[in-house]
Amino acid sequence: GPSITDNEMELLNNNNININVNNNNNIDLPPATKIQRQLSGIADQQYFNVEQETIELSNQSNRVVDVLMIGTGEYTTGYGGNKSDKSAGVVALTMFDLKRRGIVNKLGLCGVNGTKFPAIRQHLKRNIGDVYTNLSHLVCDMNNNVLINTYPDDTVIDNLAYKKALLSYQPGDIAIIFTPDDTHYEIAMECIRHGLHVLITKPIVKTLQHHILLDNESKLKNVLIGIEVHKRYDPIYIDARDKIHQQLGKFSFINSYMSQPKYQLDTFKAWAGKNSDISYYLNSHHIDFHEWCCGDTARPISVYAMASTGVAESIVGRSCEDTITLTVQWEIFNNESMNGSTFGTAVYTASWIAPKSDVHSQQRFFFMGHHGEIMVDQAHRGYGMSVDSSVGGDGYKSLNPLFMKYTPNKSGEFVGQQGYGYKSIEAFILACQENNNSNYIIDIDDQIATIENTYKTTAILEAGRLSLDNNNSVINIIYDQYNKNKP
Repeated sequence: GPSITDNEMELLNNNNININVNNNNNIDLPPATKIQRQLSGIADQQYFNVEQETIELSNQSNRVVDVLMIGTGEYTTGYGGNKSDKSAGVVALTMFDLKRRGIVNKLGLCGVNGTKFPAIRQHLKRNIGDVYTNLSHLVCDMNNNVLINTYPDDTVIDNLAYKKALLSYQPGDIAIIFTPDDTHYEIAMECIRHGLHVLITKPIVKTLQHHILLDNESKLKNVLIGIEVHKRYDPIYIDARDKIHQQLGKFSFINSYMSQPKYQLDTFKAWAGKNSDISYYLNSHHIDFHEWCCGDTARPISVYAMASTGVAESIVGRSCEDTITLTVQWEIFNNESMNGSTFGTAVYTASWIAPKSDVHSQQRFFFMGHHGEIMVDQAHRGYGMSVDSSVGGDGYKSLNPLFMKYTPNKSGEFVGQQGYGYKSIEAFILACQENNNSNYIIDIDDQIATIENTYKTTAILEAGRLSLDNNNSVINIIYDQYNKNKP
């Protein structure tokens, strides 16, 4: 793509980033660490030339950051979701509240189709401004004009509108990207090169090659790159991770499942099965959680993928998997020298053909360690409700306000600051602010999913796609001898 420099492409080509089938019909995902080191060498050379190659942010220590939200869909604004469980969105609602708290300043919203913005503004007014008394003055002015800058203009359709939008932002500001998976790399690279910190929805990118290039560019520009995987802030998942570390011993087996209702494919119709798949979209959650649990104590070494078909393709009108299962062999290190390893097995399954149910998304996992096991059903928290259809109800529902608390308090105020959907975004914003107040890249809390601590997740997801595209071949993930934890 045009965002890859000639030097970067030459390095990638010289190191043979190709996929080769071996004699056993297995496929090797080649080591990328050597390329990482060589690109890092370029970065190191230029990084220490602080005046020319890094962004000086010390003079911005007292400036509250501006935020550009790129992507105008359901998770950002709540707009366009078919029977959405997020009618007020997540990102924009969180941003308006962070603005109320003085943590962020100017807000921008960038999409492709400007003709949607009049409807999106009305949606934000109706679902946020008219609902929450403590946010209404931040959403609309006295004339009911929505207080958010939008790109492109209302009469324009522009796939590259984000490039123009970035001209209104300064180094140290923040971009939050919620766009189709295959667009993440190009948009994020442009944001990084403008000196913005970037929070990207999962999956961060679809290939290790792009993961490496973004990582190196972020180091050149002294910016943070985060991945919005909010399960790291779910109190049940946090407690499960701590118990895994403290009590369950080394990893042996994990089985995870996550789903979306089939009617959601109407929302995803433009890209489902074309630009990405359900494994990238949903398996990314539990794979990231598993990588976060294992840290540097284990690594994935091979991936075998299988898929079910027959439903999604009739909805989106093209070849598209219904359900994808990745079976992954993990190597567990028994000591610091990484010799005498044992092995564990992971089975990650994601589907988007689930029927309408009491929850929007089934989400659960089972984990077995050498000394015990743990089970989490994230969809059912022992909290259910039924409401008559005559007052807008939809039968029995299992509720989860731990994610986003949309119901205002008795004073009509938004009080969802403790939701893990909210906290996941807030934590990254605060880390960026801290980074702006420093003259170096800060060592942020490992609870935040960053581009540096999610390499294995990207490797597994890419290997899964390669397996499906190569007759369900086994994909081996290769590691460089100098870094046994970075594929």
